[in-house]
Amino acid sequence: MFLSGLLYSGYIAVFIMPSTWSFYLTSVLIGVGAALLWTAQGRFLVENSEASTINRNTGMFWALLQCSMLFGNLYIYLDWNGKSEISDSSRRNIFLFLLVSSILGTLSFLVLRTSHHEEEMLSEEEGQSLLSTRTMYKNRANTALQDTKTEFQTILHLLKTKTIMLLSPCMVYSGLELSFYSGVYGTCIGATAHFGEAAKGLIGISGIVVGIGEIVGGGLFGLLCKNSRFRRTSVVFLGMVVHFIASYLIFLNIPDDAPVVVESTTQKNPFLSPTASIALLCSFLLGLGDSCFNTQLYSILGYVYAEQSTPAFAIFKFIQSVSAAVAFFYSGYLLLTWQLLLLVILGFTGTLCFFVVERMQEHSMDSQQY
Repeated sequence: MFLSGLLYSGYIAVFIMPSTWSFYLTSVLIGVGAALLWTAQGRFLVENSEASTINRNTGMFWALLQCSMLFGNLYIYLDWNGKSEISDSSRRNIFLFLLVSSILGTLSFLVLRTSHHEEEMLSEEEGQSLLSTRTMYKNRANTALQDTKTEFQTILHLLKTKTIMLLSPCMVYSGLELSFYSGVYGTCIGATAHFGEAAKGLIGISGIVVGIGEIVGGGLFGLLCKNSRFRRTSVVFLGMVVHFIASYLIFLNIPDDAPVVVESTTQKNPFLSPTASIALLCSFLLGLGDSCFNTQLYSILGYVYAEQSTPAFAIFKFIQSVSAAVAFFYSGYLLLTWQLLLLVILGFTGTLCFFVVERMQEHSMDSQQY
């Protein structure tokens, strides 16, 4: 996690004095860092949770994570509102603040509680204190290489399991939804001619409201819901219903050609006269529904694969990231109706498969009791 934090800090630092080569290089590095960070923090979360606390901890983690959407978008809206151009000094100030925050967050990884596995490794190294430093580091490198091979083999094995295959549609849906609310929907609002001069400002407000929905969902389901199969499926079902309502309202309120216009505003008229209140309500619903799916995916992966958390979370982030990349690719070519239809189909399929996995776990526990 510390290494990933350094890569994130390096990516932020590039924007203080940007150049083409450094931007592309750090973009690749932050992709590697994100994969490492999400996998490592997922494992850390599982190692420091129990069956009775995994849902609470994932909910609190998600709520704290999404605070960035609230405070970040709020700052941008207040500081940049009404500006047609962003000055170099304003850009440097915001990225200097982000860089300091990133460095402080990275340093905080060093003071996290040591897991039981790490304590065992440290005790073994203390027992080998008589060995030479060269031998100790050689053994550590060989162990790391062997662990990497083992984890990779475990990933390949888990990909073939019924549980991961059933959860894959839900993971794919989370990736498509991520790209939709973080990139596509804000673009649609900004391209809607009916909003006039307020359209650009609504993009920032929409991001704030999405963040509020994420925080409410993560806090509510993490703190109020105990870890039980019934409530986990209930949260996912609620997320599906919330997203279906949001998709229907977006279909009625936003022009169909909003995602594909480039240098002009929309030409088509939606079924309703677009209103900012409905657009922001949809932003809240998108954030709320997204928190439902992500917190429960983290919860069920940590519950089912408590002993194999690292490869399980690696598979989750891989599927989610690939899906998000595909969605960003087609989002500029498909009309809004088709994008919403795809989300609805995958959302329903993913929810259904999630229910099947929970049912399988219920049967497994029943058989163990008898």
